[in-house]
Amino acid sequence: MEKSGGAERYRAAAMVLPSRLRAAALEVPEAKQAAAEEIRLRVGGAMTILLPDGEASTGAWVEAEDLETLCDIATEFSRYAAAETLREGFLTVKGGFRVGLCGSAVMKDGANTNLKYLSSAAIRIGRERKGIAKELAPRLFRDGEFLNTLILSPPGGGKTTLLRDLTRLLSTGGEGFEARRVALIDERGEVAAMLRGRAQMDAGPHTDILDACPKAVGIPIVLRAMNPQIIATDEITMPEDVRAASMAAGCGVGLLATVHASGAEELSEKPLYRDLLERRIFRLAVRIVRGADGRRYEVEELGAAAEEAEA
Repeated sequence: MEKSGGAERYRAAAMVLPSRLRAAALEVPEAKQAAAEEIRLRVGGAMTILLPDGEASTGAWVEAEDLETLCDIATEFSRYAAAETLREGFLTVKGGFRVGLCGSAVMKDGANTNLKYLSSAAIRIGRERKGIAKELAPRLFRDGEFLNTLILSPPGGGKTTLLRDLTRLLSTGGEGFEARRVALIDERGEVAAMLRGRAQMDAGPHTDILDACPKAVGIPIVLRAMNPQIIATDEITMPEDVRAASMAAGCGVGLLATVHASGAEELSEKPLYRDLLERRIFRLAVRIVRGADGRRYEVEELGAAAEEAEA
């Protein structure tokens, strides 16, 4: 069932492609369609499919006009309406897909205002895997209270997929815990995949979503406006993200966030995350481990890592 669903998501993502490239993408064997994580286009090269073990060529050559057509299809021929995310280098497409873009930045007063001469694109095939966090979610509570939690894995490990399902479960409630009000700061538009105010992915019935907003700006907004019990957010990457998370924790709000790291030990080796540990904002880490039998989720306490960071 999962394999078939994966192939269906791949075929839906391929609909964003110009007709010639779409035909080539649909000729990919179904097993590869089901496993595909991205469809990648680079001008002057062959379109490739990103699989768990690397990129595979489709043999279809990519021209500059293909990327222009892709943008027209992705924005439903209204690039002006998508200008805010386009200047950030991505587009959110109906169905919950995200298209990342590269090209020549159009700079004004030190800020990028647009992209021109598009050179490459990556269509991320986001998949909902409802229920993957069902057994994990209760382990993040102590005496009925949610413990601030980091989700850890290297790039491509499945952090966003797990974050999405945990957000949904925390917002819905489950065995051993009641539903919480969750505010989701979806800076990259990958978790809920908002399109014109409507989430393309299920983030839960009691989740309020702030889309395409930097975490350092968004966390104070939802604290003031939405009275959340838990704030969920995608990748922590900047010192200001750490400061905003610290402020939220000081207000008694639970936190759920993702970080690029293989485990708690690696956190203490990087200055940004060492600061995160020293502030003792997060109590638990969920480490995503990929094996031959799929992914498993290991929960570890961050107390020892925090003490090591302070040493």
